[in-house]
Amino acid sequence: MERKNLVIVGGGSTYTLGIIMSLIAEKETLPLRKLTFYDTDRERQEKIAKASEVILKEKYPELDAFEYTTDKEKAFKDIDVAFLQIRTGGLAMREKDEQIPLKYGVVGQETCGPGGMAYGMRSITDMFELVNDIRKYSKDAWIMNYTNPAAIVAEALKREFPDDNRLLNICDMPIAIMKSYADMLGKDVWDLVPGYFGLNHFGWFTKIEDKAGHDYTQTIKDKIVNEGFIPTDSEIANDQSWKQTFATARKMLMDFPDYLPNTYLQYYLYPEDLAAKEAPDNTRARQVINGRQKRVHETCDRIIENQSLEGVELTDDIHGVYMVKAAASLIYHLNHIYIVMVKNEGVISNIPSDVMVEVPTMLTADGPKAFAVGEIPTFYKGLIENQYAYEKLVVDGYFEQSYGKILQALTLNRTVTDVNKAKAILDELIEANKGYWPELKR
Repeated sequence: MERKNLVIVGGGSTYTLGIIMSLIAEKETLPLRKLTFYDTDRERQEKIAKASEVILKEKYPELDAFEYTTDKEKAFKDIDVAFLQIRTGGLAMREKDEQIPLKYGVVGQETCGPGGMAYGMRSITDMFELVNDIRKYSKDAWIMNYTNPAAIVAEALKREFPDDNRLLNICDMPIAIMKSYADMLGKDVWDLVPGYFGLNHFGWFTKIEDKAGHDYTQTIKDKIVNEGFIPTDSEIANDQSWKQTFATARKMLMDFPDYLPNTYLQYYLYPEDLAAKEAPDNTRARQVINGRQKRVHETCDRIIENQSLEGVELTDDIHGVYMVKAAASLIYHLNHIYIVMVKNEGVISNIPSDVMVEVPTMLTADGPKAFAVGEIPTFYKGLIENQYAYEKLVVDGYFEQSYGKILQALTLNRTVTDVNKAKAILDELIEANKGYWPELKR
């Protein structure tokens, strides 16, 4: 296979080490000539990059070049693929996204509800700039975006770049859930074939089979109900918040047993319960700052100081491996099937054609080819259309700089629904996001 040049945009992310280990584990799947990190935060990126340099010298000697930079031309020139994982405003703004809604008894979460709206409004401008910059220097590169909130970002990118067929929005949550299914069955996750429909962070598994056609859907449902449900991916398996999330997925299945739910649906189906469990002084952002970020930075310091991986335990993760495998399928025309976001265009036949749906899709060198889902039942159709209306109005509000459209969006969102709460939360988020959002007109 011809070796490729990859840039990781957001090189300072705490997820980058997992991607590095995944690139190493999958070096035969996606062989690289050159790897580059790009980030606007020089100091944050440098710590991750210097540790990565040590890792790559030990584990990926075949790599011709590794560099990290804040220079766009240096980062994006002559690349074959870009992984985009930015967080505009960083964890400090994520904490505000979570704290402000909680003051009004509304879910504080980075992708769902008002927090997701705030994060999406911040992300859109930077995402537009990044895609334009990459296209300036590498017009044919594959751009794989997994920046949250992916649903809002994907809707905005669809409008801004309608003819860009090498721009794919992708999320690792379905495969992370499938990893738990696979471990439950004693199977390799890559041997499972899912049926799935929905929006990003808002979908359902209809069927789980293996490649031989054996259907394990009912077995999985029975095991979850009777034995419980736990996360098993290395990145989240020991995280108490994720353990609670997977436990709630069991409740969702028991309440609505038609399909296996995406874990994020908990925020929309039980918003009052979820809001009551959250603490403004110990938000998920604060837990990440004191937990994963601290752990990753301490690991980097140890690697840099010793100039060795000796005594350090690092492994690939499902998030990184998924990105690498999906990229390889696009680049090398492998025609493998993954759950990604695509324009509906009749895939789910009884919802609008312009919705960005998340469905099983064959990834080819000619782009994604989604498999038809057909009609979906009324309950799920209603939920999806309501959620999409919210997402569409957020993006309308961004483009039109409209306070009214954002207010409509929050009022529709199942985590809010109350107009007075929507107004109060929106007004505080506007103040908190000065300099990040376009100025909204009333």
